[in-house]
Amino acid sequence: MTHTHEHHAFNRAFALSVALNLAITIIQIFYAYTANSMSLLSDGVHNAGDVLGLVLAWGANWLLTLPARKRYSYGYKRITILAAIANALLLVSTSVLIIYESINRLMNLTSVDTNIIIIVALLGIVINGGTALLFREGAHGDLNIKGAFLHLIADAFISVGVVVGALLIHYTGKLWIDPILGLIIVSIILWGTWGLLRDSVSLILDAIPHHIDQQGVTHFLHQLPGVKAVHDLHIWGLSTKEIALTAHLVIPDRTISDAEYQDINKVLLDKFKINHVTLQVEKGHVDYPCGQSEPC
Repeated sequence: MTHTHEHHAFNRAFALSVALNLAITIIQIFYAYTANSMSLLSDGVHNAGDVLGLVLAWGANWLLTLPARKRYSYGYKRITILAAIANALLLVSTSVLIIYESINRLMNLTSVDTNIIIIVALLGIVINGGTALLFREGAHGDLNIKGAFLHLIADAFISVGVVVGALLIHYTGKLWIDPILGLIIVSIILWGTWGLLRDSVSLILDAIPHHIDQQGVTHFLHQLPGVKAVHDLHIWGLSTKEIALTAHLVIPDRTISDAEYQDINKVLLDKFKINHVTLQVEKGHVDYPCGQSEPC
């Protein structure tokens, strides 16, 4: 029930964020043409891309609430990983657009209406920053939520840069300040996006998630009563939030009771954040060797 309540809570957060950010996107693009501001226009275009990213992340988050099907025994959890990759690529592509616009602005300086830029950008800071707070808690444990959080924080930083640039232009008259700040902000966005892209690609390739202590898990399984060997150990992400583990335990002289399985599952969940555990117990008889003991 806890997971269901979390998904419903984030569904509400996505709905509010999409609505507000779509509104600020329309406002930014309209007033960018009014103020003759390429920086405000690039901010609006970036916001438009982020609205699409939020819609993708929202759909993936909703899919997590669907039960497993006969053919899809794990449900649709992996789609959250695809959405995280899409969000990261979207951040990169919109950042490239901002770089292009900033360089173009630097080479073709034009006067702008700084008052309109400041007012609209301040509104963007409030909306982007406020909606980002809706995802702050979930950003630590779910790449999909983290993607949405990074999108909104990135937009808030861009709007801050636009405000600072407009103020400096207003008081100094130096038009090159705006595109230079744009390039600095894009560098910050790309630095933050790299971690999201790296983690999401690793998950789609079934790599062990970066936050999982593989050596700690292996040591824990080796220390279980009666265990002589551990092989065919696999740890991978079922989704951006749920981790699975399978392993073969060689226990020649005893079996594992249901109560012990429950304790093992609890430790793996509480200490290592692994949700789905499947353990195969073998006696290790030389006449019946496990075919997976050598390759894994």
